[in-house]
Amino acid sequence: MSLPTQTFTITRADLVAYAGASGDHNPIHQDESVALSVGLPGVIAHGMFTMALAARAVEAWFPGAEVVSFGCKFTNPVVVPAEGGVDIEVAGATKEADGLTTVSLTVTCDGQKVLGMPKAVLRG
Repeated sequence: MSLPTQTFTITRADLVAYAGASGDHNPIHQDESVALSVGLPGVIAHGMFTMALAARAVEAWFPGAEVVSFGCKFTNPVVVPAEGGVDIEVAGATKEADGLTTVSLTVTCDGQKVLGMPKAVLRG
């Protein structure tokens, strides 16, 4: 079964808030000159923050379900502009087996996949 796409907008303010909550104050997530100096296309979102947005979509689709596992690989950076924000789209499809629901996700930014093989396994 296909699930409705969820869209999340990430701003630089979100990156600052996430850095404070996570303790990850790496300047590539806040300082344009540092990000460019290490070969990045600009300030990028924390990979774990992007993964958390995917998890937020799963929770919206299956409120109260127990998450048995959730994983992915970080494949492409999410470049966050200084002004405004950038949209992350999370789509999903489900498969039921042995009392579990497997949610295969597609997480993209500007049409490019940013998480590789994202998948959640749920019970209930």
